[in-house]
Amino acid sequence: GAFQYCSGLTSVTIPNSVESIGDEAFYECSGLTSVTIGNGVTRIGESAFYNCDGLTSVTIGNSVTSIGDEAFYSCDGLTSVTIGNSVKSIGVSAFYSCDGLTSVTIGNSVKSIGVSAFSGCDGLTSVTIGNSVKSIGGGRFLWLP
Repeated sequence: GAFQYCSGLTSVTIPNSVESIGDEAFYECSGLTSVTIGNGVTRIGESAFYNCDGLTSVTIGNSVTSIGDEAFYSCDGLTSVTIGNSVKSIGVSAFYSCDGLTSVTIGNSVKSIGVSAFSGCDGLTSVTIGNSVKSIGGGRFLWLP
């Protein structure tokens, strides 16, 4: 929760020396439009970017191995997500209700996709799932109300 509710925060650059983005680190930073994640980050914590409506695109680098539950929950401004080839798991409701999201590309290293990972993403028209996925969580992977 280091930067929770910092609505004036618009840009974040996380250097290569950082290994983990903690739970709720940028929780409800509604003004955040740009995030650059350094190559040292291996984990994006639960609710790390929860309700960061200003984010438009996210590229998750090749060092990240896990995306926590609700990591990008309700980031309505997101239009595209690219998930690097080192990610092994995408948490429960990781991109839940990201209404602006139109396309998702999931790399070949991902083995599991959590329950409701992309539920409520009203604008989603294209999903590419890599060939290593072994499980997609029960419930609703792509629930459209």
